[in-house]
Order: sequence, then structure tokens, then C-alpha cells
Amino acid sequence: MSEYKTFNADDAMAFADEHSELFGDHSKLTAKEFGDGNLNLVFRVENDKGTSLIVKQALPYARCVGESWPLTTDRARIEAEVLKMHRRFCPEHTVEVRYFDPVACAILMEDLKAYRILRTELNAGKKFNHLAPQMAKYLANTLFYTSDFVLSSENKKAEVARFLNPELCLITEDLFFTDPYCNHERNNIEPSILEKAKTLWHDEALKAEVAALKADFLSKPQALLHGDLHSGSIFIDEESCKVIDAEFGFFGPIGFDVGSLLGNLLLNYLACPGLHDTEDAAEQQAFLLEQAEQLWQQFSEIFTELMSRETQDPALENSLYQRRFVRQVFSDAAGYAGCELIRRTVGLAHVADMDSISDAGKRAQCQRSALKLGRELIMQRNDLNNISQLLNVVRYQQTD
Repeated sequence: MSEYKTFNADDAMAFADEHSELFGDHSKLTAKEFGDGNLNLVFRVENDKGTSLIVKQALPYARCVGESWPLTTDRARIEAEVLKMHRRFCPEHTVEVRYFDPVACAILMEDLKAYRILRTELNAGKKFNHLAPQMAKYLANTLFYTSDFVLSSENKKAEVARFLNPELCLITEDLFFTDPYCNHERNNIEPSILEKAKTLWHDEALKAEVAALKADFLSKPQALLHGDLHSGSIFIDEESCKVIDAEFGFFGPIGFDVGSLLGNLLLNYLACPGLHDTEDAAEQQAFLLEQAEQLWQQFSEIFTELMSRETQDPALENSLYQRRFVRQVFSDAAGYAGCELIRRTVGLAHVADMDSISDAGKRAQCQRSALKLGRELIMQRNDLNNISQLLNVVRYQQTD
């Protein structure tokens, strides 16, 4: 392909057929667009035997706004390369990229049609005991092996440059750290919590802590992040989970990826009283707190073990430094989890966990709880020494 063109179903079929031998000769192919995102076209291409692949193409604009919000299509390269890198270090839990075309800005990847979206499953009250252990393994391996503990200084700087992602990082910087703390036109605030949201705009102590978290996001390239690790970016079945959608990837603070996932578990926890009856809500909340606890404990154990065994830089082999490093990652993760709670409640991009609560009164109460807990996690992050203390804050805020 000599120049970029927006795919239709026929283009997606031709792309998949040309760049994969999976379908075989004389296959009868069909293609259907099924993505509902704002930034990409997503097609499932399938033959008459049920074999299928996914074609994902980056659009040069945000669909929710139109061509007045142009976006670089280089994010397709970023996504393909992040997924390839992460699959190198955690193949069990990263979707497989089969081919990437830099002109078409299109990725051919495995189809996870036997899996379900984690957010949808959690909202339905499903429980997966393998979620936390597998995601802890994914986070620890992908973040450790792309960090200064392994990469040489020269290679690390080259990788940071290769994964510069200024446009999508700017989206995160605005939606995550800036918009919710001012009266911005992009914010999406339900009238019932408007007065509560307004308190954020005048909370100078909170805004100072958010500024510190944003400064780290801007200037702390610790590892190659997924960059948007929420429960809609994880597919799961009864035995395994796999991570998709890494177009926001870049080198940033390790605690951001960990905190983003932790924050999404807590969002679902806070939404439970609006999604389920009292008994089921309590049972699901207990499961979610257990998963949050296991996520951090197992992540920190794996990461610590990797540091002790695999660190390449002699200066970073110091065990006292390594303990301090993990402690700082935990503090960062708590703060970014708090930011996730707030921005998903009053910012542009809400989540179905809250928005699908049909009872307006219950929905408003759950949203207020998210704002309150988000603030506490941000403000207390440097005083929290372990995951048990963090979860005590969660429980206290829920009952206060």
C-alpha cells in the first residue's frame, strides 16, 4: 500500500488475507466492523471454517469529535511495538501481533473472541481468582524488563526516544491530571454531584498533590508502560487473561500502570451497591478487595525477586535502594489510582461501572464515594506503607 486510506470491510479482508497464512487457500472470508472506540476501526475477519483474526486501523482523528480533532496515526506503530515488547516478556498475557503495516497504520492480531471484556464481566458480578496473579505477573515482567534495572543507559535512552508518544500522552495529561480539577468544557459531570465536583476545583492541597503526580508522569521514564491499563483493556476467560490496546504506551512511572488497574478494581468496588442487591454487592466487594490486595502483593514479590536476580546495573543491586524503589512505586500507584477514580467520575471518559447504575440516587452516591476515596488516596499516598493500609482507607471511606 503506497498511501494511507481508511479501511472498509473489503480492505480489512484483503489486508488479513495478504499478511497471514492462517486462512489457507480458497477460504471464503467475511469481515465485520465491531469496534466502538473513538480512535480506531476494528474488524473481525473470519473464514468459513471459523478461523478469525482482528484488523485494527488507527484513524487520523477522534470519531467522537470528527476531523476537527486530528490525531497522529503513529500511535498504531506505538501500539504494535509495545504489544510486541510486552509479549516478549509476558507472552501468556499479551495479545499477539501478527503483522503491522506502517503506511496503512493497521495491525493484524490474534482474535480473542473466546474471551470477554473484564469490565463487562465484573459489572455482571463475575469472579476470576486468576485475575490478580496473572496481571501481577504481566505488570512485574513487562515493567521490570523495560527498566533501568535491565537496560543499559544507552539502550534505555534510545528506547525512550523510540516510544515517544506526545499526542496520546497529552490526552492523558489533560483528562487525567488537569480537566477534573477545573471547570473545563470537556468534563462530564452529572448535575447531582456538581457541587461535590466543584470542591475539587478549589482544593489547593489536592491540586498540589495531583501536580506532583503529573510532574512524575511527565518526567519519570522508568519503564515501558501500557499507558491505559483499565478493565476494558483486559480480556479474560475461565483460565487466562490477556492485555490489548496499548496505543497510549510510553516510558513513564511504573506506578501509573499499577495504579490504573488498581483504580479500576476500586471503581467496580464502589459501584457494587448500585449494580447488585445487598448480599451480592457485599460478596463482590470482598472479592475485589482480595484481588486488589493480591495484585499489589504478588506484583511487589515478583518485581523484588527479579531485582535481586536479574539487575544488570551494579549500582542498582543495592538491596536498600531496591526496597525504597518498591515503596515509592506503591506510593505512586496509590496516587494514580486516586486520580483514576476522580477522572472517571467527573472527566470526559466515564466507565460503565458507574454509568450503568440505573437508579439515579444510587449512582450519585457511588460517584460521590469515588470522588471522596480518590482524594484520600492521593492525599495519603505518602503515608501508606502497605496494601493493607490502603484497603483500610477504602473500607473506612465506604462506611464513613
